[in-house]
Amino acid sequence: MDTITTEGQDNPQATGRKHVYRFGAGAADGGAGMRNLLGGKGANLAEMASLGLPVPPGFTVTTDVCTAYFANDHQFPAGLKEEVEKALNFIGEAVGARFGDNQNPLLVSVRSGARVSMPGMMDTVLNLGLNDETVEGLARRSDDRRFAFDSYRRFIQMYSDVVLGLDHHLFEQALEQYKNLNAMELDTELSAEDWAQLVERYKQIVQDKLGKPFPQDIHEQLWGAIGAVFESWHTARAVTYRRLHNIPEDWGTAVNVQAMVFGNTGDRSATGVAFTRNPSTGENALYGEFLVNAQGEDVVAGIRTPQYISEAARQAAGDDRPSLETVMPEAFAELRDICLKLERNYRDMQDIEFTIQDGKLWMLQTRAGKRTTKAALKIATDLTAEGLITKEEGLLRIDPEQLDQLLHPMLDPNAKKEVLTTGLPASPGAATGELVFTPDEAETLRNLGKSVILARIETSPEDIHGMHAAAGILTARGGMTSHAAVVARGMGRPCVSGAKDLSIDYEGHKMTAGGRTLHRGDVITIDGSTGEVIAGEVPTLQPELGADFQQLMDHADEVRRMKVRANAETPRDAKQAREFGAEGIGLCRTEHMFFEGERTTAMREMIVADDESGRRVALAKILPMQRQDFLELFEIMAGLPLTIRLLDPPLHEFLPHEDSDIRETAQRLGVDEAKLRTRLAQLKEFNPMLGHRGCRLAISYPEIPEMQARAIFEAATEAGQRTGAPVVPEVMVPLVGLAGEFNEIKARIDATAEEVARETGVKLEYQVGTMIEIPRAALRAKEIAKSAEFFSFGTNDLTQMTYGLSRDDSGSFLGDYMSRGIITNDPFVTLDADGVGELVQIASERGRATRTDLKLGICGEHGGDPASIAFCESVGLDYVSCSPYRVPVARLAAAQAALRARQTKS
Repeated sequence: MDTITTEGQDNPQATGRKHVYRFGAGAADGGAGMRNLLGGKGANLAEMASLGLPVPPGFTVTTDVCTAYFANDHQFPAGLKEEVEKALNFIGEAVGARFGDNQNPLLVSVRSGARVSMPGMMDTVLNLGLNDETVEGLARRSDDRRFAFDSYRRFIQMYSDVVLGLDHHLFEQALEQYKNLNAMELDTELSAEDWAQLVERYKQIVQDKLGKPFPQDIHEQLWGAIGAVFESWHTARAVTYRRLHNIPEDWGTAVNVQAMVFGNTGDRSATGVAFTRNPSTGENALYGEFLVNAQGEDVVAGIRTPQYISEAARQAAGDDRPSLETVMPEAFAELRDICLKLERNYRDMQDIEFTIQDGKLWMLQTRAGKRTTKAALKIATDLTAEGLITKEEGLLRIDPEQLDQLLHPMLDPNAKKEVLTTGLPASPGAATGELVFTPDEAETLRNLGKSVILARIETSPEDIHGMHAAAGILTARGGMTSHAAVVARGMGRPCVSGAKDLSIDYEGHKMTAGGRTLHRGDVITIDGSTGEVIAGEVPTLQPELGADFQQLMDHADEVRRMKVRANAETPRDAKQAREFGAEGIGLCRTEHMFFEGERTTAMREMIVADDESGRRVALAKILPMQRQDFLELFEIMAGLPLTIRLLDPPLHEFLPHEDSDIRETAQRLGVDEAKLRTRLAQLKEFNPMLGHRGCRLAISYPEIPEMQARAIFEAATEAGQRTGAPVVPEVMVPLVGLAGEFNEIKARIDATAEEVARETGVKLEYQVGTMIEIPRAALRAKEIAKSAEFFSFGTNDLTQMTYGLSRDDSGSFLGDYMSRGIITNDPFVTLDADGVGELVQIASERGRATRTDLKLGICGEHGGDPASIAFCESVGLDYVSCSPYRVPVARLAAAQAALRARQTKS
């Protein structure tokens, strides 16, 4: 078995390692660095015990035992029983009680503890060790018979649910029936005798449902609970959580057995949860809640409304009930000091669980606290300023993906909402608007000042104007990297895609979702961060980018090696990209400039022309439009690099396909409708993605790249003169697989550049390169690099062609592959480092073997994915390019990748 390492600390070899690690009574066998072996909870309990904090004594059964348990047909490994017996004796000696003793019984909790926090996913059993005899001993020892039988009924219900598999509602119903029969409303009204009667009723439920009595053997109880916690690693909810958070199945969970302490022994007892800083705002102030005379599950279950821990928080909330600081000042003061000590030790904000038993404070858990992005930024910044962590550690504390919360509007978390259906969270943010089903209507209503949500079965490039006009986009088909998702992210529009139970009727101008029918004009809200489609308007909160965000970004820029560019083709997107810190444009998709108004008409005129002469006439109409487009982009970028991709999609995408649109287009172009239909038939392809597109169009119709090149060079020349910042355009040829293809097109681009230079008297610097998106191009990179001055990896298509998958269709089945462990991540979301990544590495190495100064970048959607960015750093790419709203994410991810690469080398 491999050596377990955590946070740079080596742990003992698993071979021959003991199964049980003790903690408590001021000492521990383990510590915080043994998370892989002891799980997060066990490692932190051991750490707190080593620090001398008041931790109820206990022991941890390691994750190795969990792995062995499942590998050995759900059997415990040899020697475990003896180790557990010794550890139980240790606990008993520490607290002065004995497991199973009728006079002075030791009660324990049995809890899970994975390497990483999985809140609510795993099972727990409290008050274990109670039976018909020990409950009487507990009653005598505590001098509180009501407390003893209340604890016993809680144990029976929890054990029956977790270990015996009985529905906990059976016991809740019995309790409610008893209270109704006796005219009681609250649990606190029940006496000791009432709880004793309910214990008998609970045991009878077990007998009736299982045909055997509730186990009275406390050792049977213990091993049943340990096994149940291990088994909970494979519950549906735990499996789903691991899949969503990329937690490996083979990690397993530890089990923590710990002496029970009780917060429900009277008014001098309590239980609660505290954060060392405010998890919502990051404010450096103790934050939390507690309940007097309660057990921990009472806080979680929401049976009673908890009270504030600190007096300051109570006053700020205007709560009349006393704070812990007032009710139990000594315990509060100790808790405050412990919180400070733990935060200093772990150098991070902590989430703490505690119990106060008869005035004595006990620490039950500490872990790094979950926090909002706003709080994460402030906490990292403050901890750096306080000297607890370095600036580099502060950078690594922020999850780049979390920055999306700051960059897009989000739904008010306190608002009520009626969720109609849920799709894929394809592009973050929230939007509300009137429902429309056509891009033209979206544009029309937007021009009237209305906010609209464009709902489509699936989107196509010709929907671009409607997508741009819409506040949000909703599709019934498609995955996280479908056309709708990619374009929406680039525009910063919220998008929910692949809502499978969504049915859209274009002719009826309506859709059905969640059993409801909604018509054109009805108001809906979509949440692109969760995939929810919601009826009506839901209030949103606007993003706030403060000084903490700017400080983080500034330091990220100091640290990172790779540049970050944006994928943008409109002035709006380019300006947004610059505001978010983009250092140029890595992909300008010129086809997006043709899908509106007169441009579409001129493009269609070019497509239906009978010969080259006719095509050039139509292209002459497009030239000034393209030149103006590029001029605006060059001016916005003010000397920063701008990579412009020549026309890529097949020509049929520019033509109408509905009968009414075909007739209208024929009239507008002044051509016979039959001729237009004939041209449509000629352009029809069985597999357009692999058809007549990209450089293949440029080979067949060289007048197209000549027009585009002229527009680029004329705009660059004028922009340089206007701004005084020299422009070095990068012209990118798409879909190259053969060096001959690239060489022929480059020759025409170079010839056009010479023509423009003669006409303007300005000799312009420029580069011509290619998009590597065909596996053959990656393999023949050494040959292509003889002429190409840069490579930009188009990983969307490279992934499609390497896998033989359609990114628009694969979303319907890739989930099955991930749930079965065949793949870990959707390859269209996170770059497949082993397969597609190897092609990127091959192309990089072979290209630079020919041209040492070959510029390398990535411009697929992977350019905004942190895990993919880490791979790009490892390969040595010069830059990543992503949608404008992903630029801050990429800047931080690139900095983190650089830091981790340096740590690995050192």
